[in-house]
Amino acid sequence: MATTLATPTSSSDAVHKPIQNVLITCAMTAEALPMVESLGLQPDEQFASPAPCFSWSGQHFGMQIHIVQNGKDREHSVDNVGTVPAALSTYLACQRFQPDLIISVGTAGGFQSQGAAIGDVFLGTTTVNHDRRIPIPGFDKYGVGAHTAVPTTHLQKALGLKAGMVSSGNSLDYTEQDMTFMSSNKVAVKEMEAAAVAWVAAMFKAPMFSLKSITDIVDGGRPPQEEFLENLQRAATALQEAILPVLKFVSGKTAAEL
Repeated sequence: MATTLATPTSSSDAVHKPIQNVLITCAMTAEALPMVESLGLQPDEQFASPAPCFSWSGQHFGMQIHIVQNGKDREHSVDNVGTVPAALSTYLACQRFQPDLIISVGTAGGFQSQGAAIGDVFLGTTTVNHDRRIPIPGFDKYGVGAHTAVPTTHLQKALGLKAGMVSSGNSLDYTEQDMTFMSSNKVAVKEMEAAAVAWVAAMFKAPMFSLKSITDIVDGGRPPQEEFLENLQRAATALQEAILPVLKFVSGKTAAEL
């Protein structure tokens, strides 16, 4: 069944406020570090101890820019991917930095049925969860957790980016029920964090959108882990190339002008 109800992440006042303070959220080191280096950001000391996430900050395009990354799992020494670390790091970063705009940046799977190809960069229009199935009235809509991103029509046109619905889950693969949900809702991008970032953005009434680069084709027939590993560097490079023009476009505008 297709979902139709989506909660805006931001208040009407927030979208008319000049954007001077931008928070970029990332799950993986390979996604964050190239952007940190290209923006010349510096690490923030004692960002959120004992939480594993960490951040970098600096000035660019006349704005304060912050990148927060979920950090490493202490037991397994891998990046903290998924909705739980994303919600934690985004919440802590919002408390500390009070951003005017939040951008959930990362790599993702894409649907060729929605026009996705390896290396494409998508702007998210809505975020949902595809694996929170709670078939009880009220809880069913909560499980989907749909949030409408701040519209980015002008940004999409100016930079020639694709756009579509972003769906989050906590597995790299998917079940038959996951695929039924994603297909019926015409999901364009499948990943593991954006819905959690949107949920926190809504708490803080902060405008938010996603910027996702495609590593694997969900409906292409190949195991996602193979394509992900093959194309991670290519997708991370595409993100690095996209983020500077995105920030330049955002500078001097309100969220309502995006």
